[in-house]
Amino acid sequence: MANDRELELPGLAELPYTSVINGFRVRPGLFQVKGAMAVPGGVSFTVQSSFGTACELCLFHRKEQEPYAVLPFPEDCRIGNTFSMLVFGLDIDEFEYAYRMDGPYEPSRGLIFDKSKYLLDPYARAVTGQSIWGIPKAFGSAYHARVVEDVFDWGGYRDHRVPFQDMVIYETHVRGFTKHPSSGVKHPGTFEGLLEKLPHLLELGVNTIELMPIFEFDEMAGSRTVDGHQLVDYWGYNTVCFYSPNTSYTAAVEYNHEGTELKKLIRTLNANGIDVILDVVFNHTAEGNELGPCFSFKGLDNNVYYMLTPDGKYYNFSGVGNTLNCNNPIVREFILDCLRHWVIEYRVDGFRFDLASILGRDEDGRPLAKPPLLESLAFDPILGHVKLIAEAWDAGGLYQVGSFPSWNRWAEWNGKYRDDLRRFLKGDEGTAYAAVQRICGSLDLYPPGYRQNASVNFLTCHDGFTLYDLYAYNEKHNEANGWNNTDGANDNNSWNCGAEGETDNPQVLTLRDRMRKNAFAVLMASRGAVMFPAGDEFCNTQFGNNNPYCQDNEISWLDWDRLKEHQDLFRFVSAMIEFRKHHPVVRKQTGPAHCGWPDISLHNGIAWNGEITGLTRQIGILFCGRNESDTEDDGVFLAINAHWESHWQELPVLPEGYSWKLEADTSDEKPEDPVRPFDGKGLEIAARSVAIFSITNR
Repeated sequence: MANDRELELPGLAELPYTSVINGFRVRPGLFQVKGAMAVPGGVSFTVQSSFGTACELCLFHRKEQEPYAVLPFPEDCRIGNTFSMLVFGLDIDEFEYAYRMDGPYEPSRGLIFDKSKYLLDPYARAVTGQSIWGIPKAFGSAYHARVVEDVFDWGGYRDHRVPFQDMVIYETHVRGFTKHPSSGVKHPGTFEGLLEKLPHLLELGVNTIELMPIFEFDEMAGSRTVDGHQLVDYWGYNTVCFYSPNTSYTAAVEYNHEGTELKKLIRTLNANGIDVILDVVFNHTAEGNELGPCFSFKGLDNNVYYMLTPDGKYYNFSGVGNTLNCNNPIVREFILDCLRHWVIEYRVDGFRFDLASILGRDEDGRPLAKPPLLESLAFDPILGHVKLIAEAWDAGGLYQVGSFPSWNRWAEWNGKYRDDLRRFLKGDEGTAYAAVQRICGSLDLYPPGYRQNASVNFLTCHDGFTLYDLYAYNEKHNEANGWNNTDGANDNNSWNCGAEGETDNPQVLTLRDRMRKNAFAVLMASRGAVMFPAGDEFCNTQFGNNNPYCQDNEISWLDWDRLKEHQDLFRFVSAMIEFRKHHPVVRKQTGPAHCGWPDISLHNGIAWNGEITGLTRQIGILFCGRNESDTEDDGVFLAINAHWESHWQELPVLPEGYSWKLEADTSDEKPEDPVRPFDGKGLEIAARSVAIFSITNR
């Protein structure tokens, strides 16, 4: 995409117009600049269609449904499949715009042109009528766009990003993070409200925030009422426009300066050492299947943008109606343009791709060995330093954890880490071997030298139980979603510790607290990037709902009063994050230890015992190497006892001058007191608990 400054050429406003259409002077526009761009003296509008025969630009007064002017693109404003027209005399503050495209109507071939429909510009920088959450859009399925003037000053920006292995990712929903009255912020449910919670993020110690979808989506699309409660598209995984930030997430209406508040958020987080990753949805759009609305891609080039069956219906590998035809050259270029836009204009540090396996399918849905889109993203110069993280599966049954095409650039949400560790930590038989693999960086999935920086380890995320619910419910409780509890995953590998849901049984509560600490301790002592959802650090609950995609209420909003109630867990999580930061051997190979010990070794119960039987529930793992200054040995010993009985864990004998320090013991019920002493040779690890030791030369 051309640089804006390069396009502000002297004398552009004085260029001669070639036509007068409905009172507006026009001339051919900036064909290589897609979308609408303000230039001296006017605005250039550019849109593409491979099969469209004619196009009209429709101009609207703000908040009005009918256009005050319709300007057909003249013949000299079309080159190939691109329509581009510069309209003189337009003030960007005074109009909104949309397109109408004419062409053949042959549904069996996927051609459904309708010259009466208003179409949203796929490259629109702002979508109108979306700024108030929960209000039905005035124009139904018709969307208008605005021209955005970028006046944001990044001031001294530097292209600095947290190294992959160092990332502690905090998955966050912008609205749900502060919408609950207990958040205490001035601007709940907004980018500004999230920024007001910066002190919490800094105290917690996370260094990366992954924002759930912030592209423009219509939360009211498909809204319904269940038991008197309105359900909406709360999560936002149904994109309306890929270039526009969600204007309902702003504290103030940003007419023609949309994105300013989001840019401020990103700039401030970066300045405080926190990177920002966007959760992006390029596998489908909000237009749905043949029964869904037609407001953008369908009307511009339905058979180009979507995967269609031979009879013109929609393939549904996304599970929500349609599937973007990502490896079509036109769509591939669109996605590349979009991601470059967010990196250049918003300085984002990475992307997590929802149902990313779809991005590797051909137009008939077959998996490709070397998908052109994924390869293009891996080698694109603008995207050269950003994180590319795949959710390596899709709703069509393709599961690629450990085999996602990477070119050593793509990382993966490690779903196997989640599943294997959940089973092991609750004491399932025969799961120790898999648990060791996951904790040590999933070397069976990502061999050294083949896949570097590949595994994003997590135990919980937005999709599924929270950590609190993971150890409070055996079964999902999604009745409030209105599908008779049939939605959401059934294979949760959860355990209620003896009572379903809320309880006042002190033994159950104590065990649940220990299980939560076990989970965080193991996660923070695992190799690879780590991730957990906002609120897990203070026992956020969704009341057993493992699929609250439609719940814009207390089920999904974080209750900040729980931070006061569960300070013990919050302090533990903060301490474990800090511990991880101070011990590089946990995160990565750091070079050979002076003492000659291997980078990773097993000590299951007895020092240097690497045997793992099918029945073991006890693991001892030693990470060893150099400290950050590369002068002394750094070692971290992770002892896990997932059994319901205590077991002795022997520690390796250290070289002279070094000793073992007990850093954490999840069985300690009084964290305000020092952890229990030990003789330096080993420790009786309590039932269902985790202990962590470090090597010290003090």
